[in-house]
Amino acid sequence: MFGDMRAAVGIPKSSDILDHIYALPEAQQGPAMEAIREIERTAMASQTPQAGLVELMDYLEGRGVRKGICTRNFDTPVQHLISTFLTGKTFSPIVTREFRPPKPDPAGILHIAQYWALGDDRAAGLIMVGDSIDDMTAGFRAGAATVLLVNEVNAHLATHQHTDLCIRRLDDLIGILETGFVGEIGQADEKPDTKAQARTALDEAS
Repeated sequence: MFGDMRAAVGIPKSSDILDHIYALPEAQQGPAMEAIREIERTAMASQTPQAGLVELMDYLEGRGVRKGICTRNFDTPVQHLISTFLTGKTFSPIVTREFRPPKPDPAGILHIAQYWALGDDRAAGLIMVGDSIDDMTAGFRAGAATVLLVNEVNAHLATHQHTDLCIRRLDDLIGILETGFVGEIGQADEKPDTKAQARTALDEAS
């Protein structure tokens, strides 16, 4: 999908889509953003939930754990995901593309922390779960713990300094929360083999 988006606005893989659009003359920003939205609308038809999503959300709801969303997507795909796969689940606030600056800036996560009145420790009480460098960097810069949902494409991010922990399915987080979250990156081991952690997670998933 991201390849289609970059093709729609005529930029290479190395360029950030939103940064490119916001740098365009104002008259061109609207059409460019609409082209991106149309690709997202098309993708909604084949949208499926990540493995373990429903189980994790059921667990969090049962424990009364607050949940927010911080995404670079626009509102329609987010609401489609919730209404289709997560009926009855509460997410507040939902930070979408309209919120600026977007990830990897920490502003969206800090907004969630402020909305929940978590105090002066920035987002220290939050866990940011995602699958991209933008997710890990935004969480890290906000002061949150970061969890990488690892796959074959993003396994290299397991070695990144902004990644605290790797999981292969979203419901893997349930056991971690039950026993207490301890980041594996730079904690007990002075030189943790994070690539091996990611590889183990991927091997177990296959």
